[in-house]
Amino acid sequence: MCRRAEEGGKKSMSEISKNFIEQIIDKDLAEGVYDTVHTRFPPEPNGYLHIGHAKSILLNSGLAREYGGKFNLRFDDTNPTKEKQEFVESIKEDVKWLGADWEDRLFFASNYFEQMYEAAVKLIRKGKAYVSDLSAEQIREYRGTLTEPGKEDPGSARSVEENLELFEKMKEGVYADGEKVLRARIDMTSPNMNMRDPVIYRVAHMSHHNTGDTWCIYPMYDFAHPIEDAIEGITHSICTLEFEDHRPLYDWVVRELEYPRPPKQIEFAKMYLTNVVTGKRYIKRLVEEGIVDGWDDPRLVTIAALRRRGFTPESIRTFMELAGVSKSNSSVDYAMLEYCIRDDLKLKRSRVMAVLDPVKLIIDNYPEGQIEYMDVVNNQENEAMGVRQVPFSRELYIERDDFREEPPRKYFRLFPGNEVRLMNGYFVTCVDYKKDENGKVTEIHCTYDPETRSGSGFTGRKVKGTIHWVAAPTAVKATVRLYENLVDEEKGVYNEDGSLNLNPNSLQVLEECYLEPSLAEAKPGDSFQFVRNGYFCVDEKDSRPEHLVFNRIVSMKSSYKPGK
Repeated sequence: MCRRAEEGGKKSMSEISKNFIEQIIDKDLAEGVYDTVHTRFPPEPNGYLHIGHAKSILLNSGLAREYGGKFNLRFDDTNPTKEKQEFVESIKEDVKWLGADWEDRLFFASNYFEQMYEAAVKLIRKGKAYVSDLSAEQIREYRGTLTEPGKEDPGSARSVEENLELFEKMKEGVYADGEKVLRARIDMTSPNMNMRDPVIYRVAHMSHHNTGDTWCIYPMYDFAHPIEDAIEGITHSICTLEFEDHRPLYDWVVRELEYPRPPKQIEFAKMYLTNVVTGKRYIKRLVEEGIVDGWDDPRLVTIAALRRRGFTPESIRTFMELAGVSKSNSSVDYAMLEYCIRDDLKLKRSRVMAVLDPVKLIIDNYPEGQIEYMDVVNNQENEAMGVRQVPFSRELYIERDDFREEPPRKYFRLFPGNEVRLMNGYFVTCVDYKKDENGKVTEIHCTYDPETRSGSGFTGRKVKGTIHWVAAPTAVKATVRLYENLVDEEKGVYNEDGSLNLNPNSLQVLEECYLEPSLAEAKPGDSFQFVRNGYFCVDEKDSRPEHLVFNRIVSMKSSYKPGK
C-alpha cells in the first residue's frame, strides 16, 4: 500500500510523492514525537470484512513495513450483542491472506476490560466521570442540538464517593440493562456533540465470546479505543473519516488518563466501489434470505468472497495503490478492480481450452478412433511456462456461438462452406450440420486438411477465423458459474425504500461444460485463463475431484483504461 524506495537507480522515496499520512509520520519522527511507527487494524468481529477493510489493512500494515515498525491485529470486541467467534476466525484468515503480518501481536480489546475499568475509576476519582440514571432517550434530549447547548445531567452533581459506589454496583450486576450508565464529564455546551458528556460504560447482562460471564458492564467504543491504542503502544491510530469528529474525545481520553506517549489519531477517506453491496446489514439479509449462499458468495465483495471467486492478494494490493489515500471521499469503478486481476493473472496462468456452451463437431475425413497430441504453449506471453500436450480427435466440442447457419456480416467463424483454424490443430471446412426437432443444431460436420497441422509451417493459404475446441473422448465435464453484478447497474444499488435493486441475472450456472484433460487434476483455488472466455477459478467450497466447479473471476474484455 505504501511506496518504498526502489532499487537499480529508480526513484528514491524522497522523489516519490508521499500521501498525507506519510507526511505526518515523517514530521513526527523528525520532531521526536515518536521514535518508531506502530500501527494496528482493529475490526469489530460482527461480520465478514469487505474490500473497503482491505484498504485499511494494507494501509496500516504497509506503513509499519515502510518505516520498519510494527503492526497489530486487534479485535475491538466490546459489544457482545453482535460478535461471534466465526467472525474472529474469518477476519484472521482474511488479514493473513492479504499478506499483513501481525507476527505475535494478536490482541482482543476484551483482554483489557480490567484496565478499562480501572481507567473509568481513575476518571471518577478525578471528577471527570459520573453515573447517570437517565435513559437513552433522556440522554438524547439532554444533549441538545447543533444550535442549542445541552442540559446538565442531574447525576453530574453526585460526589466522587457516590459515583465510585454506584459504578461498583454496576460492575456487580445490581442494575438492569439501561438502568445506569457512566458518562464522561466534559462540556454540555460544546459545539461538538461527541463532547457533551458521552456515555463511556453501559450495563449489558450478556455472555461475551471471549470473557464469558465475567463482566456485565462494557465500555463504549469511543472510550475503549484510545485506551487499547495506548496500552499497545500504537503511535498512529489510522481510521476512516467518520471518526474525525470523535478525535477531540479520543485526545481527551488519552490526556485525562495521563498516558506518557499518547497515540495520534489520523483519518483517511473510505473507498467506495460503484454498484456493489458492502453494508453488513444488507449482506446479512442477503445471506439469511438465501439470495446468496453465504458471506463468501462470489458475487459479494467481502474479502472471503473475492478470494473464493479467484482474486489474488496481489491484485487487491495493486488496486489499493491505484485508488490512493486521500482525505476526500470518492467512488472507484469496479472495472478498475477487474483490470487489476486481469493484469496480475495474464503472465502467471496457463491458457487452456474450455467449451462452455458446447455443440459437437465431427471431422468426417479424420480417422475414427485416432487420438493425436498437439503441442500447446501454456502462455504465449510467458515462454517460461512451457508447453503441454493436448489430445485431438475426430469428434470435438466447440462453442455454439462459433457456428452460424446464416452468418451475419463480418462473421469469420464457422458456417457452411467456410474454413477456419482450430486453435493449435488443423484447418477445417464446414460441409454439413444437423438439427433436432426444435431446430437446435446438434452436430456440425467438417473436413480437415492434414497439411495444415499447427506447428507444421504450412503457409499455403490463410483463414480469417480461429476457434477453440476440446476433444470429446478425453474431455472433462464441469460446472461453470458466470457472474454479473449482484445489483442492477442501471437502477443503482438501492431503491427509495432502502431495499436492494437485485440483478436477476447475477448468476448463470452452466452444467454441461467440457474442458481439456489437463484440468482434471485442478485443485480448489487454482485459476486459469479459459481462452476467449475469461479467467476462471476452481471453487473452494463446492468443487470436488469427481466434479469440478469453476467460478468466472473476470471476463476477457475491460471497460477500464489505466491512466484515464
